[in-house]
Formats: sequence, structure tokens, C-alpha cells
Amino acid sequence: MNLQELTAKIDAKAKTHAPIGVKFKLNLVDAGIIFIDGADENKVSNDDKDADCTISISIPDFLDLAKGNLNPMAAFMGGKLKVDGDIGAAMKLQSFLS
Repeated sequence: MNLQELTAKIDAKAKTHAPIGVKFKLNLVDAGIIFIDGADENKVSNDDKDADCTISISIPDFLDLAKGNLNPMAAFMGGKLKVDGDIGAAMKLQSFLS
């Protein structure tokens, strides 16, 4: 899956989910950015904007995380996932993806 396909998939999910109340930046290593602005409504773009929380992860690891095949804590402790900013906001992303 490439950046455009993943962006479209997250955008489709965002349109059916209640606003998450925070701004996320997914820094997909060597692929690009997916920005989720959940302040008023969930808007998804590939803009590199300021966010409450930035999560850096590769696309394969992100897909495993979203499918439940990768434990978030194990990914964090193993260096596969890096969080910059509000860790509480990162927890909201998990519920958004499930």
C-alpha cells in the first residue's frame, strides 16, 4: 500500500467517525505525511502542519498496528513507533483506527 492509498483509506474512515478532538501527524518513514485534523471534524490531508501528536512509523508497521498484529507498546519500546507530543492524543488514534 502506498501513501495515496493509505490516505484515501484513512479519509474514508474519518468521514464515518466522530471528531477525535485533536490533530495528528503520521510521519510515514520514507513515504510522506498523513495529517488528521480532528478538531471540529475529521479532515485528512498530506499537509505537513503542526499537530498535537506526531507518530513516526513505517507503512508496513502502521498497517500491522491498525490490524492489531503489532502491539503499540511493543512497537514503541522496540523503536518501530516514535511519539512526539501529547501521548494521550496518541491513544485517541488507536480508538479511531479500530
